[in-house]
Amino acid sequence: MDLISRIGQHFTDSAQTKLDAIEALAAPIAGAVELMVATLVGNGKILACGNGGSAADAQHFAAELVGRFEMERQGLAAVALTTDSSIMTALSNDYGYKAVFERQVRALGQPGDLLLAISTSGNSPSVVEAVRAAHDNDLRVVALTGKGGGDIGRMLRDSDVHLCVPSDRTARIQEIHLLTIHCLCDGIDCLLLGVEE
Repeated sequence: MDLISRIGQHFTDSAQTKLDAIEALAAPIAGAVELMVATLVGNGKILACGNGGSAADAQHFAAELVGRFEMERQGLAAVALTTDSSIMTALSNDYGYKAVFERQVRALGQPGDLLLAISTSGNSPSVVEAVRAAHDNDLRVVALTGKGGGDIGRMLRDSDVHLCVPSDRTARIQEIHLLTIHCLCDGIDCLLLGVEE
């Protein structure tokens, strides 16, 4: 095996997948930015969840909003539902893992809030249940998925935004999810701070 060639192929595949996704994702990402800004300006908060690498993405997104992305501004209301080990272990133990985000969305989510639901396959049971709870509590949803969107894609309402990466490879989907999160953070900052460039 030529390891250097294999590594180079990962870079090439990643870059090509990103280029191929521009047409499918640019407009929905802009719509998601507008929805998130409306949520934040309306004194709502953004709840974010996902499992594994998607949990890290949820935490990354919340950190960029509460802290800052690339421009100085006041902190914005975002909570990653993946970080409280006592809540997560209690809910998993008492209700089963698929309730780990759903219970938090029902407890913390209010009408006017938004759920950022991240699942590379769109089929993660815990994220599916979180989307269901968000709809029950009158939250809108921005879903980051891939592989056709799965169960989450089929659950979304017209008022939600689906950011479905046109790929079946988990690694490529996760790479574009991270880029999408950066686009969301940048777009939020640009709209809130009035950046024209």
